[in-house]
Amino acid sequence: MTVGFSVVVPTVGRPSLRVLLDGIAAQTGPAPDLVVVVDDRRTRGSGTPADEDPCETACVALRAQGVEVRLVRSGGRGPAAARNAGWRRVRSEWVAFVDDDVELPPDWSARLADDLGSVGPDVGAVQGRIRVPLPPGRRPTDWERGTAGLADAQWITADMAYRRSALEQVAGFDERFPRAFREDADLGLRVVSAGWRIVRGDHLAVHPVRPAPDLASLKQQRGNADDVLMTALHGRDWRTRAGSAVGRLPGHLLTSAAALTAVTAALAGKRRAAGVAGLAWAGLTAEFAWRRIAPGPRDAAEVRRMLVTSAAIPPAAVWHRLRAEVATRLHPPAPWPPPVRAVLFDRDGTLVHDVPHNGDPGLVKPVDGARELLDSLRADGLRVGLVTNQSGVARGLLTRDEVADVNARVAELLGPFDTVQVSFDGPDDVSRTRKPEPGLVLDAARALGVLPAECLVVGDIGADVEAALSAGARAVLVPTDVTRPEEVEAAPVVLPSLSELVVP
Repeated sequence: MTVGFSVVVPTVGRPSLRVLLDGIAAQTGPAPDLVVVVDDRRTRGSGTPADEDPCETACVALRAQGVEVRLVRSGGRGPAAARNAGWRRVRSEWVAFVDDDVELPPDWSARLADDLGSVGPDVGAVQGRIRVPLPPGRRPTDWERGTAGLADAQWITADMAYRRSALEQVAGFDERFPRAFREDADLGLRVVSAGWRIVRGDHLAVHPVRPAPDLASLKQQRGNADDVLMTALHGRDWRTRAGSAVGRLPGHLLTSAAALTAVTAALAGKRRAAGVAGLAWAGLTAEFAWRRIAPGPRDAAEVRRMLVTSAAIPPAAVWHRLRAEVATRLHPPAPWPPPVRAVLFDRDGTLVHDVPHNGDPGLVKPVDGARELLDSLRADGLRVGLVTNQSGVARGLLTRDEVADVNARVAELLGPFDTVQVSFDGPDDVSRTRKPEPGLVLDAARALGVLPAECLVVGDIGADVEAALSAGARAVLVPTDVTRPEEVEAAPVVLPSLSELVVP
């Protein structure tokens, strides 16, 4: 049985992206319907030419080999948000997620196609196998051993295929997980809870060990905050259901308590108590360090890294845990996806009749039903915003003051907006804000104090929908005479008029 699949690759522009995409082009099995590369850097850098951008050049090279590829940008919001921005562009039955630092053997797509074609309709995801090559001739470092653990991990999205209908049912990845940690376990638990099965397949990806800075293991302790979110969302038994091992937090708590007791006692002049607590801290820290040093190469550089980080990890882990516990108790997280709290409107062609590059407030004419809809949204307690491209400024056709005057007239006719976000960039500018880039939507969400996922974007052309999807917002298209048929076909929700809008 042949099934269609697309590939989604979240990336931060690593050189390994080119290796991965070359591997996709070299597959001996069926080619994907589409490859979506999601650039999750905050910005590619103002003024960077496309032919020097690593994501652009990697996609150009893949297209040159006959593979259909799209490049979208998600605004630097983490791998969960990037994967959502990718799979929402896909129409295939299956979505294969692969990370930008894996390598795909030539038979990967053939094995993947066999895996997907052999599962029943109750299977919502097929996990691939991961091989982590370790350096020959010496023991692996602590970082290398941690990476090698991916081979036995459950539901990791370094190579994982999800049925698109399963992703739609659970609204994809929870974008409140900002790191490459626990977002995959959270998705797996929600997919299983929705009635799907997740199975292991035979397709294989190779995950080389990335170089890492000396304090990489210390930075990883931020994941303790994600564990708190997992408990709040899934209950205390989530580790058992997700196949996740219990970490060393109890030991870190004890070590940190000993350190705090030693410092407090010393400041209070209680030398004996300070000494006992200090010895306890030193012993616990030494035991933790030795557990990490003993299996490794034990060279001077590795020993130094382990001693420094073993002293710093316990208080860092406890700090991130306590911070998240307090935040979660003050603001318990709702199930994903969160309800809509803000509706963001395109201006020209959506709320007012389009007058190209209009700088005259006297030409502003609202579309039928716009005022009534906005008043209804405000009455329901929803925030409303305006997100509009005004490239006429970059083209020299109008001024920023004229744009402001027109926006003021729109507000006079339709009521006040809680935020107004304008992109003055032209179509040839390197821009983070000009739709279809996500910047206007992200800036509006930030100004309103809501998550992008709590926003609904309403527009009349594909650029409005694309900006919403890249930002992680929901999107509604209200077509006009200028809307292209392919934009209508690609939109997740299409309404004949503003008056038909119902906020979920």
